[in-house]
Amino acid sequence: MSASCALTPSLRTGLFSSSSKRSIFPSQFCRPRNKCEISRREFAGIVASGVSVMGTPSSPSAASQSVQGSERLAFKPEGYNFWEWRGHKIHYVVQGEGLPLVLVHGFGASAFHWRYNIPELAKKYKVYALDLLGFGWSDKALIEYDAMVWTDQVIDFMKEVVKEPAVVVGNSLGGFTALSVAVGLPEQVVGVALLNSAGQFAAESRKREEADETVITKFIVKPLKEVFQRVVLGFLFWQAKQPSRIESVLKSVYINTANVDDYLVESISKPARDPNAGEVYYRLMTRFLTNQSRYTLDSVLSKMTCPLLLLWGDLDPWVGPAKAEKIKEFYSNSSLVHLQAGHCPHDEVPEAVNKALLDWLSISVASKPSSPIVL
Repeated sequence: MSASCALTPSLRTGLFSSSSKRSIFPSQFCRPRNKCEISRREFAGIVASGVSVMGTPSSPSAASQSVQGSERLAFKPEGYNFWEWRGHKIHYVVQGEGLPLVLVHGFGASAFHWRYNIPELAKKYKVYALDLLGFGWSDKALIEYDAMVWTDQVIDFMKEVVKEPAVVVGNSLGGFTALSVAVGLPEQVVGVALLNSAGQFAAESRKREEADETVITKFIVKPLKEVFQRVVLGFLFWQAKQPSRIESVLKSVYINTANVDDYLVESISKPARDPNAGEVYYRLMTRFLTNQSRYTLDSVLSKMTCPLLLLWGDLDPWVGPAKAEKIKEFYSNSSLVHLQAGHCPHDEVPEAVNKALLDWLSISVASKPSSPIVL
């Protein structure tokens, strides 16, 4: 599943041209428009980046090491802890003591992507990082994926494992999940931090476009397209999960390539070797992406009440700083920190992210007493 980003330039150009407005394949790498609304093709680009951003060890067998002076989470091929959710095995990491922080990774990533954040944050807080269903070391369940599946998963994780008020931190897809969790569990979520979050503001024009489906499209074009999609996506998944291709794509995604190491590559390639990974990837790319526009940032933010921190990599080729400014304008109880990084600032500039998050926590969240909750 982490292989969705590893398309050759020729394939990206041929399959994802601008004339194919209804394509559900990943878009070619390009700078986004100066709008906060993300098209389906642009969201697929975020998927591609998320796929290439999982964290795992320079030497996979190595313990904690340092990059630029940062302590790193030890990579365990067998994983850390497991929790059963709806009959599926869910992987998570937990370290430290204090106010809980729940870290939610992006599309295609895993808990190991927080490798440089967990050890530092755990010095003052109790840090949880879980793998969303279908990703990382969690089960590759053959279900109908929907954005709310991961929201429900994190909400239940908060209730059953965390069991106390917490701050939810999310990158990319995990960012939108964090917002949804804050709305679904307001009595337990005392703050949210977003790092280059996925999601879009309402786009009525696209809703009308998606609703305008002819009989020919539904009964003739779609069945043929699904056959083509399965063949092409199967090939692309096989190609993209090769370690050499993963490393090449990572270096094009990360602004700072110093952290593109064997740890990162192994954390992507290992989950992709799961027998169900190819089918999960197909379902995510063809079903989840076609439904993601039903969930909008404004619909979620309008119901949220807790403090919000925006940690934004301004050099992100998919969701640039204009989106962060739009979110801040829409949600007044928010703070914005600009970072010189790409789509995954927590792994590119972990020192800056850790400092900004700790400063915000000490001022906006940790200093305020939490009301007791009933679970």
